[in-house]
Amino acid sequence: MKSKAALFAAMGMLCLQSAHAGPADYVYTPTVEQGEKEIDFKFGTADSDPRQSMASLGLGYGANDWWFTEVYVKYAKTGSDSVKYDAFEWENKFQLTETGKYPVDVGFITEVEIPRDRDEGIELKVGPLFQTEFGKLQLNANILFEKHVDAAVSSPTEAGYQWQAKYRWVPTFEYGLQGFGGTGPWNDWDASDDQSHKVGPAIFGRFAAGGHQAIKYNAAWLFGVSDAAPDNTFRMQVEYEF
Repeated sequence: MKSKAALFAAMGMLCLQSAHAGPADYVYTPTVEQGEKEIDFKFGTADSDPRQSMASLGLGYGANDWWFTEVYVKYAKTGSDSVKYDAFEWENKFQLTETGKYPVDVGFITEVEIPRDRDEGIELKVGPLFQTEFGKLQLNANILFEKHVDAAVSSPTEAGYQWQAKYRWVPTFEYGLQGFGGTGPWNDWDASDDQSHKVGPAIFGRFAAGGHQAIKYNAAWLFGVSDAAPDNTFRMQVEYEF
């Protein structure tokens, strides 16, 4: 427990950041499965002006029953430009409570992103993760903080959020809603017109592939509900677990 707390504290000290959701962002969940390995593909596109599209390919591993670590290579496309390498990201998720022991499962996420454009600085992100269940209904809510360190132009630590409600109909097909947003500086929120909020329907599922292998998917069509958010964002994620 002491080593867990020490590692969690060290990663938490690394990460304070600015939280505006990119088109390929996904909703973090707090649970970790020891020994799980995964190949993770994410894609998202938003009809901003110009259109922004992003994709990433990751490799993850459940190091123990409370720590999952994953590295990503990320790509981006803006408007009519060609697809370009965008960043390298290291993500670490910590499960802080035993699954199902308490009414709410709690975790913590940390991310370190090194962009191709060094003027953007190193992007750091941290935040608590929450999950609870009511029968077949699963609810998630996350609070995130981001900051760019050593950037050409300094920026404040910003706050954002994610949430989802999922009805677990059958393992291969579940449905619900997802929402993402950013409020601006954590201690001095932007005016409501300048905040970014989007919400929309989502689908989820898992197909067993024999042994410990499985293919998981989730996707959402998100609608902007504030002036600063794109009118439409499509995002998807496919994971191969083995």
